[in-house]
Amino acid sequence: MLVDIVPVGEVPADVKREGSAALRSVYDCDVRVTEDQRVPSGAYNEGREQYRAEDFIQLARRTGTGDKNIAITTEDLYYHRRNYVFGLAYLDGEGSVISTYRLRDEHDRPAADGGAAIDDGFSERDPADVFTDRVRKEVVHEIGHTIGLEHCSNNRCVMSFSPTVREVDVKEENLCGSCRREVL
Repeated sequence: MLVDIVPVGEVPADVKREGSAALRSVYDCDVRVTEDQRVPSGAYNEGREQYRAEDFIQLARRTGTGDKNIAITTEDLYYHRRNYVFGLAYLDGEGSVISTYRLRDEHDRPAADGGAAIDDGFSERDPADVFTDRVRKEVVHEIGHTIGLEHCSNNRCVMSFSPTVREVDVKEENLCGSCRREVL
């Protein structure tokens, strides 16, 4: 399987690199990173001050030439009535998207003076490492949907539904045994 990562907007190199590494690790697939794309015109909803996730999926499908294609953006995304989404994919589809916007919350940012990170009471890990783990998990999760995996009831499985970053933090980067058997 070949997965194309389609960066949309200004996506940091480390985000592209980590997403690529996670996909290779979990799915043993080939990964390419395409040229950066502009944010889709017309995707912005002024009333919500967010972008429609579906427009990014369409862009990934048009731009990527892999078996599966995933857009990565720093923009804040929504889908229908949900306040926000970390990502979106259609089951057995070719395209998907993740947003890093809400994967880095206020408590995970370094102090404004460049000093130590703010202690959120949940983790003593470096905020950059927490953010990287979240990105990796969400990329693996959305590509999992494109290869036919639904949400898993095992909250440690990367395919579990995670509406908050704390739930993303609980899950592992890998598929549980049941999900792994479904993709073999």
